[in-house]
Amino acid sequence: MYTGRFAPSPTGLLHIGSLLTAVASYADARSNGGKWLVRMEDLDPPRAMPGAASHILHTLEAFGFEWDGEVAYQSRRYALYEETLCRLQTAGLVYPCHCSRKDWQAGARRGADGFVYNGRCRHPGQRPALQGKQPAWRIRVPDRVIGFSDGIVGGYAQNLARDIGDFVLLRADGYWAYQLAVVADDAEQGVTHIVRGQDLLVSTPRQIYLQQCLGVPTPQYAHLPLLTNAQGQKWSKQTLAPALDLNRREQLLRQVFRYLNLPEAPETDRPAELLDWAVIHWDMDKVPKHAITAP
Repeated sequence: MYTGRFAPSPTGLLHIGSLLTAVASYADARSNGGKWLVRMEDLDPPRAMPGAASHILHTLEAFGFEWDGEVAYQSRRYALYEETLCRLQTAGLVYPCHCSRKDWQAGARRGADGFVYNGRCRHPGQRPALQGKQPAWRIRVPDRVIGFSDGIVGGYAQNLARDIGDFVLLRADGYWAYQLAVVADDAEQGVTHIVRGQDLLVSTPRQIYLQQCLGVPTPQYAHLPLLTNAQGQKWSKQTLAPALDLNRREQLLRQVFRYLNLPEAPETDRPAELLDWAVIHWDMDKVPKHAITAP
């Protein structure tokens, strides 16, 4: 059975880009007769905005969204991540890393998503002996191509060794890395389809490799076009995207429908009816493949 999810981060409030992702993931799930889960990605509690999680849920309800089951909070799922890391440790696929970011980035080359780790701690004999310092944990990546067919973008691939390098699963400060948490969560929740923004396309080969290491299914992916401002920047909390105005729910939903190439919906003052319209008329093949400028 189709199981999709929407996974906001409570570091801020929902904005127009968040609404586009919510509508697309919801419409794709419901049009396929599937479940739609909500997961709060609050991996780093100090970065969370007080009250943001409850505000996000209230906003989703106000826009007519209905999710299946209870909301999952990553901050309450650390035992799952610990068990996942232990499995990788037992298989000999990960290693402790004592490098500071300053040390390993010195002279490192850039790859597909920042600097490529130089492998300083990959071999036991080369690891610095640092007493009392907690290590990060990295996974060894293969020198081979990891690729997949995206439902919107098409074919996408990376050579992890060349483009990414051994990446962190548990940070030295004790916080879990997004790559491990999202794979563990999706597997445990039975997620089969992931509809999310193209800013996360670059992370997908890492997640597929982790899925392969853990022997869990790889979901089908569809990466939505990003909404950008007049300066070409992605609408986000960092670029001061305004929070969704609950007094303009109908207008904002119609705005998102236009971005997703959905047909004009009939007049209504009930957001849930507009979402039903989106479900009935949903067509992934009509979603634009490239970024959209949003006022």
